[in-house]
Amino acid sequence: MLGQGARRALIVEDSADVAVLLNAVLSGEGFVAESAVTGHQALEAARRLRPDLITLDLGLPDIDGLEVCRALRIFTDAYILVISGSADEATRLASLEAGADGFLGKPVNPRELKARAEAMLRRPRAEPLPATELETAARVQRGLLPQRSPVLQGYDVAGACRPSRSVGGDFFDWQSDGQTLDVTLADAMGKGMGAALIAATARAVLRAGIGESPETLVGHAAAALEPDLERISSFITLLYLQLDGATGAVDYVDAGHGLGMLVHPGGGWERLTTGGPPLGLVPESTWSGATLSMEPGSSVVLMSDGVLDSFVGLDEALSAVASAVQGADGAQDAVDRLLALAHEAEDDVTAVVFSRCA
Repeated sequence: MLGQGARRALIVEDSADVAVLLNAVLSGEGFVAESAVTGHQALEAARRLRPDLITLDLGLPDIDGLEVCRALRIFTDAYILVISGSADEATRLASLEAGADGFLGKPVNPRELKARAEAMLRRPRAEPLPATELETAARVQRGLLPQRSPVLQGYDVAGACRPSRSVGGDFFDWQSDGQTLDVTLADAMGKGMGAALIAATARAVLRAGIGESPETLVGHAAAALEPDLERISSFITLLYLQLDGATGAVDYVDAGHGLGMLVHPGGGWERLTTGGPPLGLVPESTWSGATLSMEPGSSVVLMSDGVLDSFVGLDEALSAVASAVQGADGAQDAVDRLLALAHEAEDDVTAVVFSRCA
């Protein structure tokens, strides 16, 4: 029998009947089981409970289950068993690619559930969990960052994040289908594991909405995140942009971030327009979008407020940023220069630059 050492299980399932069945089976195998009915609750419970096994339904009401799986895998080494009513090959493969260790179709067969749980827990993990919460937070923050720049013909894209010693909530993300580019830069208020977990949840919510207009996506993200943000008295500043590679048009929403710029090839620059407050700061807010046009040789620059720490005022900082970008040899060099500008920063420093080739 499993669980003689009080193994912990987290059941992520919005169907009460299925959750009761899973709880009965796993409790009978010696697990101390806890349940979550949404993706947000799952991420928080996984951080707090540190389970040995997670059963994960893909059809959650707030966040796509695959995104929850990816977010979980960033900070927990728990065995993840996806349980889904869609048992086709594509869903199974997508689950494994997202970080799941196994897959079980609905309706759940109790004997099969027991067998799969036993098989997974017989396989030792290669890496132990970090010893401290700060190390775990750093691992989460690193896991949120893209591993490589997207490829979009006619554009040069780069980004980087230099975390502070206390680890904050900065993150950036991007996705491209070869014709368009979606870019996110966000900053969750706070330090340590709390801020890192908020950032991981926000990333999962935003990724699940790719393809919607910026106003719609930010509105949906706010609706999903606000209950948790209000509960912990936090908020998220956010810049979300969609670039049409063929035309150079960029639709965007600035939700209280205020640190986006368009740098012109001739030497001038302008700030992106703020379209509303940070997510979670003012309940039931709405956000308005704006559009800018990138001409050949221009660059869009997004940065976190850590860049400001080395300057007396905002205008001085933005002028220095524009000069650094204009003198750079490509997007990666521009990002490196921006991080170098923030040598006195005590906060996280994050920068993303995408340029239209001349």
